[in-house]
Amino acid sequence: MIYLRIIILRIPDLSLLTNNTKADIIMQNITVKRNAKPIYDIIFTSEYSCFDELIKKLNLSGRKVCIVSDSNVAIHFLDELKSLFEKCDISACITHVFNAGEENKNTDTVFAIIEDLIKNHFDRNDVLVALGGGVTGDMTGFAASIYLRGIKFIQVPTSLLAMVDSSIGGKTGVDFKGYKNMVGAFHMPSTVLINTGNLSTLPKREYISGFAEIIKHAIIADNYYFKYLMDNYNKAVNLDTDCIKEIIYWSCRIKQSVVEKDPTEKGIRAHLNFGHTLGHAIEKYMDFKLLHGECISLGLVCAAYISMKRNMIAAYEYTMIIDLLKKYTLPVSFADIKQYSDKVIDYDEIAAITKSDKKSDGKRVKFVLIDSIGNAVIDTSVTESEMKEALRALGE
Repeated sequence: MIYLRIIILRIPDLSLLTNNTKADIIMQNITVKRNAKPIYDIIFTSEYSCFDELIKKLNLSGRKVCIVSDSNVAIHFLDELKSLFEKCDISACITHVFNAGEENKNTDTVFAIIEDLIKNHFDRNDVLVALGGGVTGDMTGFAASIYLRGIKFIQVPTSLLAMVDSSIGGKTGVDFKGYKNMVGAFHMPSTVLINTGNLSTLPKREYISGFAEIIKHAIIADNYYFKYLMDNYNKAVNLDTDCIKEIIYWSCRIKQSVVEKDPTEKGIRAHLNFGHTLGHAIEKYMDFKLLHGECISLGLVCAAYISMKRNMIAAYEYTMIIDLLKKYTLPVSFADIKQYSDKVIDYDEIAAITKSDKKSDGKRVKFVLIDSIGNAVIDTSVTESEMKEALRALGE
């Protein structure tokens, strides 16, 4: 008999609180620490307000600000954010807009950002602001990490995926010749500002994509959270304000707990890569025509399948994971993504791509599995044959 273990990261049980109390807790900031010392805050809000207090706290009075955004996000938020900064005690605010899309997550775009900083005489005391999703945050953070050997940057995530995952933890980077995030650095933001009101502008497909990382958090860290996501999927999918605030807060607390214990991914932080080894391989194989969360959803199914085949989890737990992904209308098979690409699936080639994954350890692939819903384990013995079998299961 397999017992489902309860492993909770000391996260508030939000479902037991009254509506008013929940709202108060949701709006409390989270302070991310390193070696018990505060390094930055995650600030929650439902609308932007004057940045005067933030400018003072970060010692940016009289400094320059460069807001980086992509062409899709800039239409909605860039003018507003620029106007708010210009009302504060700064010397100048410039903007840099690049063409939206994963294909532009490369060193050319980063160097274009840096060129703008040079032309506008930015120094080590000035700041970059990443306004957008994970692509914008990763590239802006990487530009900040290498410009003058490191300047401050602020994360202002506008996608659900960025709010719950990529904006937190200081991972920055770009793709290299189609290989995901192969060039990058750890560079912590000075602040993460999460405006949940931005989610109303997201296309439905992009909004749903963000739930793959959210479900991943529950699978690797908290089976009570998993149950909450199961019980509240209808509210979440339809952007119920209170529900999505709870979910964002909960996932941020999980991410905070993990990165505080392992800021540079020497151990437990690798748990956050659950579903990413094959997910990233699928993403590259499909020429980035799928959204990141869609590929991660398929990767989650593969990782859970291997865990089941190794008798680490029961068949019913594997089925529960698939059912939850389905409830959030995320893909669980290659048939679910045919509308986005008609490319013939080559299991051998997808498995081969994992050998070039940045998470590989020598000739071994560092794979993340689970031994229950709520507990992840790192394994370096997953074979290419097991990966191909899991990929074939997606085709059934």
